[in-house]
Amino acid sequence: MRHGIAHRKLNRTASHRKAMFANMAASLIEHEQIVTTLPKAKELKPFMDKLVTLAKKGDLHARRLAISRIRNKDAVKKLFDVFGDRYKDRDGGYTRVLKAGFRYGDNAPRAVIELVDRDEAAKGAADRARHEAELEAVEA
Repeated sequence: MRHGIAHRKLNRTASHRKAMFANMAASLIEHEQIVTTLPKAKELKPFMDKLVTLAKKGDLHARRLAISRIRNKDAVKKLFDVFGDRYKDRDGGYTRVLKAGFRYGDNAPRAVIELVDRDEAAKGAADRARHEAELEAVEA
């Protein structure tokens, strides 16, 4: 009998899976859209939806739970400040998974996971700012 077997193992240990989803969630919060494999995206969707639900609550306990799950205080700050307000009237379905063909090399199915009603300018914004800061440092 297969009672209590709910999620994919993704060929990783439990600690590796937990760390991977924490990192993927932090990246999704920062960029609001990421490209990954289809099984990982399908597993990340409920993980991320639960984090947005915590952000909608907005209290201290919810913030501490979110920090314990994604271990990135900057991402948690954006999650609570931006997404908590953005999705306050939405009852669920904060993320969307779109199929994106197959990866060159191993033919793995790829997918784009993005936040619904996302900010188009957020994708790569931190990377652009970091790059501009590096250019200014070199010029100075």
